[in-house]
Amino acid sequence: MTIKRADVTTVLKKCVDPEIGINIVDLGLLQGITIDAGNNIDVKVTMTSPMCPVTSIILADIQLRIQEIAGVGNVNIDLVWDPMWTPEMISEEARLSMGA
Repeated sequence: MTIKRADVTTVLKKCVDPEIGINIVDLGLLQGITIDAGNNIDVKVTMTSPMCPVTSIILADIQLRIQEIAGVGNVNIDLVWDPMWTPEMISEEARLSMGA
């Protein structure tokens, strides 16, 4: 079974930032997904701030969610700061749910 980007995005929509209450995909924290032929997955994510107090919780949740995908190989998560997160990265859907 070949894992697709959509499979990863779907499970990551279940990862909710506990401070903001929005999933990391709609919040704009997901910066990239790479899947190789062995279903090894590399994910690049950022946080809303380098001082984010829930970074370790979110990273652990990402790891657990991706490992739930059938046939997944190794999971590598890179925390990146380029580009820096800005509120403009929030999806239209999430903005509407926030009343913005």
